Amino acid sequence: MSYADLRELQSALSTASDIAFSIESAPAAHEADQLVDALRRALAAASSLGTGGGATGCPEHPRGAVDPLFGDKNDPLPPGWGRCLLCNDRRRRASAQRRGWR
Repeated sequence: MSYADLRELQSALSTASDIAFSIESAPAAHEADQLVDALRRALAAASSLGTGGGATGCPEHPRGAVDPLFGDKNDPLPPGWGRCLLCNDRRRRASAQRRGWR
């Protein structure tokens, strides 16, 4: 759990509460959209509180993008590779340069 995740959760919940208590009996569409956005932010922040290393398993980018070419956790990974899209992309580019591709 990081302090930034906790602060994001508190901020999103506070925003959602402010919006919810200011809504009249017939909320405008933009008010409802703002409330949904704040609640989604709160849900994402709350979900990240419980995650340990992140979906990538990468110490450098634990909450980074997961490589779509290795879509399932059961897919075999090349030796030394992980599920981190950023690191895998760097590895792919390096191997392409070694082979003389540009």
